[in-house]
Amino acid sequence: MNNKVSTKEKFIETACRLFEIKGYNATGLNEILTESGAPKGSLYYHFPKGKEQLALESVNLAGERIKNNIKNILDNIEDPIEAIKCNIENIATIIDNEQKTRDISITLIALETYITSETLRKACEEIFTSLESIYSEKLIKAGMNKDKAYELGITIAAMMEGGITLSLTKKNGDSLRVIAKQITTLIKYS
Repeated sequence: MNNKVSTKEKFIETACRLFEIKGYNATGLNEILTESGAPKGSLYYHFPKGKEQLALESVNLAGERIKNNIKNILDNIEDPIEAIKCNIENIATIIDNEQKTRDISITLIALETYITSETLRKACEEIFTSLESIYSEKLIKAGMNKDKAYELGITIAAMMEGGITLSLTKKNGDSLRVIAKQITTLIKYS
């Protein structure tokens, strides 16, 4: 049984990595099979609905990692402004050094599949909503009005996704650093 679990995990990890690099549409099942080193028959054993089911599990894994990364930073810094700024600056540094989105964003797969797969669109929506809530809850815990905190959570999450896209396109984290500088103003004067 352990072999089946590790094979399934190989598929999910490989799909996560390839979807990050090439996107959903440019990544084929044969490529995932080859990269994972798993036997072909095991793919449909673990994912009888095929690529979409595998993508769903890989998106959910990526979402959990992203949420955990954000929570770890926000939980370790009491001041919500400093915690959110630290998270943004951390992502900027990752982009500077690694030029990757793994464990940072699901935007690529969300944009590629929102029209063609309701299953994947819904999974991405749930992850984005969770990210908004993480920021909102940090602000509420610091004493902010719930309605205002939820609006700011949406704003911060949207700014982050846009900032990640700009930073990757420009091949540096500077766009995110500009956002980090504006967080104080955004939160204090909202």
